[in-house]
Amino acid sequence: MTVQETNLKGCFIIQPTVFEDKRGYFLESFNREKFNTAIGEDITFVQDNESFSTKGVLRGLHYQIGEHAQAKLVRVIKGRVLDIAVDIRPDSPTYGQHVAVELSEENKTQFFVPRGFAHGFVVLSDTAIFSYKCDNFYNKASEGGIIYNDPSLNINWQLPEEQLIISEKDAILPILENALI
Repeated sequence: MTVQETNLKGCFIIQPTVFEDKRGYFLESFNREKFNTAIGEDITFVQDNESFSTKGVLRGLHYQIGEHAQAKLVRVIKGRVLDIAVDIRPDSPTYGQHVAVELSEENKTQFFVPRGFAHGFVVLSDTAIFSYKCDNFYNKASEGGIIYNDPSLNINWQLPEEQLIISEKDAILPILENALI
């Protein structure tokens, strides 16, 4: 496994070691000891989630606040997505900056998004199965979000606006400046 920290402190791109032969492939998708050593933190994941989406579905930008904040380890099992993390830590020197990572079944890349970040993704392939581990349980009262097209974030979602499929809930999220953080 190789691990690379992004320009946003605490966000890591993780490339697992993949063993391939004529039968297919094998990879260790998670090993707590190796993971924690690589990122320099002690993370305990308590919940796994999975979503299925079609091309153009944009989920995000979501986060949880307070004691229910979540760190996530995300990956794509099938298909291809553009994954985004936005630093929403008010005292961070990279507050309001984002990092984009393409995750796919081919590259098998994983992305660690720590607490204090908004997270979202858009499906670039016909369909995608997206999997993520969380280090805290979901709490509806603690959820927050930022509108995907906030001009201050200037995120390139790699698809034309008219191809994006956004939930009613996500379409009315506030800009970062007005978000509850």
